[in-house]
Amino acid sequence: MEGEPSTSAREPIPLLTPVDGVPPVIVDAAELTAAAERLAAGTGPVAFDAERASGYRYSQRAYLVQIRRRGAGSLLVDPVPLGDLSVIQEAVGDAEWVLHAASQDLPCLAELGLRPSLLFDTELAGRLLGYERVGLGMIVERVLGYGLEKGHSAADWSTRPLPEPWLRYAALDVELLVELRDALEAELIEQDKIEFARQEFAGIVAAPPREPRAEPWRRTSGIHRARSRRQLAAVRAMWTARDRMARTRDVAPGRVLPDSAIMDAVLNAPADTAALIRLPIFSGPRIRRTANTWLDALRSAAALPDDELPAPAGPSGDGLPPPNRWAERDPVAAARLARVRAELSTIATAHTMPVENLLEPALSRRIAWSPPDPLTESAVEDALIAGGARAWQRELTRTALNSALVDPEPDPADEAAPPAAERAGGRRAGRGGGAGGADRPRSRGGRAGAGRSVRGSAGRATAGSPVGAAPADGGGASSIGATPTGGGPTDPAAAGGGATKPSASGSGPGGSTPAGPGPA
Repeated sequence: MEGEPSTSAREPIPLLTPVDGVPPVIVDAAELTAAAERLAAGTGPVAFDAERASGYRYSQRAYLVQIRRRGAGSLLVDPVPLGDLSVIQEAVGDAEWVLHAASQDLPCLAELGLRPSLLFDTELAGRLLGYERVGLGMIVERVLGYGLEKGHSAADWSTRPLPEPWLRYAALDVELLVELRDALEAELIEQDKIEFARQEFAGIVAAPPREPRAEPWRRTSGIHRARSRRQLAAVRAMWTARDRMARTRDVAPGRVLPDSAIMDAVLNAPADTAALIRLPIFSGPRIRRTANTWLDALRSAAALPDDELPAPAGPSGDGLPPPNRWAERDPVAAARLARVRAELSTIATAHTMPVENLLEPALSRRIAWSPPDPLTESAVEDALIAGGARAWQRELTRTALNSALVDPEPDPADEAAPPAAERAGGRRAGRGGGAGGADRPRSRGGRAGAGRSVRGSAGRATAGSPVGAAPADGGGASSIGATPTGGGPTDPAAAGGGATKPSASGSGPGGSTPAGPGPA
């Protein structure tokens, strides 16, 4: 792809086993102390990785921690019997950590007493450099020329004892991380993006824990089939019952009851247990044992008074309407968002990076919906600062955003003629409403700079989306590099293919059904 870093055409060299062999798994305090001493005597950055049991367990705890440092070799640590790994933290001190997709692993490492003060995220570096595929296996192959075996990324890492092939796979995940870091850093310097990366890495380290979703049950797969508030209440009741059971058992919610079964029950509204267990999945012996739980949930929803039923649509994360409703709600804002998106796409393409890494999509939506008033470049800068944009993002975007946010003056001929809807005796047109309302944005006459020519427009051809880019208002990765993870038990959890590893969103409170071998 044009603009993507050049790579060699040679076949990748298969990397089948760690150079020092598969290390023994550390399971007691004495072994951990000795390992910490080895790490303290090592030099340079420290590679970290963690394996969870997404799609199998409710929690997102780490079931294996991998560490590697020059001079110390690789370590495999079983945190289940050990619990606290703060002795490792003391050993590495302020050394730089190297992780791939750091935002996935940092929460479970923090539970063990492990927190970096300095970070290098190889996945995020790859995004900033414009790599189209940034899974660990693909980026190691492209940058270093080695092929990693990724067949156990979706394994149940709570299994004990862990099979030797899994341990070999886990050790290989940190085998080349420091070498990959060094190569990517050199590319970042060459592309004059090293400061971008440093600011992003610092942002990951400083980021507070992610807030739980307000209404995670709304992420149930197939919920769009619920046509009434009463049916939505039934989805909520069944999701809540499943979440409670999954948490108690420490089993991924999708293995307790898949989303498809929830929606079948809600849409068929069985009157009794016999009708419920005639539905697919509920007829299985393990699910039949909990039939009363699901029937009770449906009945509780049916008995709710109208004023306790959920709203047809849940709150969006930023309090704004979804972008596909902007033209209906505020045509001027919709046109403004189109100009903002066009400008950001052009800048991202010029710098060979995904547009969502150039600026957080939610932030670009907020500014487009409610621009600063008066509209000046310094006011745009202030809005970007308030929204958490990094200095490098503000430097690249503030001038273009200031231009894109200026609403064109309306055509005087349009103002002289009454709206088509009024001429036809229909409803009075609102702001920019009526026929063609989306094409006749209202004036922001009182704003500084109103009436200036607009550099970006909804209809202007752009250079196309950059590598891996999503629309500026889409659900792409945040500017601090988290692969969009969703956030909860109803998200698909098994990672595979070019993904980095199983997402933290696969289980725990707040999302959609994780993939798993089947209901438990």
